Amino acid sequence: MLAALEPKDREFLQRLNRLGGGTIQEIGDDLGVTATAVRLRLNRLQGMGLIDREAVGEGRGRPCHYYSLSQNGLKELGENYAELAMTLWRAVRNLEPPELREQVMDQVRKELVRRYRNTVHGASLTERSRELREGLSHHGFDVDLEFSNELPVLKGNNCPYLELASSDSGICELEQAVFAEVLGAPVHLSQCQLEGGSCCEFQVGDQLQPKAALVE
Repeated sequence: MLAALEPKDREFLQRLNRLGGGTIQEIGDDLGVTATAVRLRLNRLQGMGLIDREAVGEGRGRPCHYYSLSQNGLKELGENYAELAMTLWRAVRNLEPPELREQVMDQVRKELVRRYRNTVHGASLTERSRELREGLSHHGFDVDLEFSNELPVLKGNNCPYLELASSDSGICELEQAVFAEVLGAPVHLSQCQLEGGSCCEFQVGDQLQPKAALVE
């Protein structure tokens, strides 16, 4: 996705879906807003691949454009997994006996590692960190890559598991473990939004290791 959905974007998609699609005028009448406001929102969402536009009309004259949700738009409306994720996470964390719980958590870790490792092939730690950042961004995470003492730092500007992590910090530990395995280097959560930080900051590599370790 090119950009994150704003709350008003999702509301717009929901209303358009209920309307079953329509022209700019029809959508504006349904929402009670101007045609200019509708056009701006449609252009934004169409650029994200969430809206389809079709020219309709008969006879002479300029055709009218009809807007509706694309397959990606319909999929986006259905992708609200927060409550399900909370339920599943709690169920896993409460599994008994402990050996079973550890086995399930290990499978979750392996699946997340597999998800990101496919695009991480760099020879150096810097290259792998850059590739991981790109992979995370592709999956909708707002992540920057910076450097401290010439070692990579992944900065997550929005916590994807905020509600989940607020009730169980185990998800943060899991995320660190996944990043460390994908990058083949130690990863330390040096700043967390849950603790008042402006971002979730993951320091990559041993800050005491020689600079030559950046190129392996």
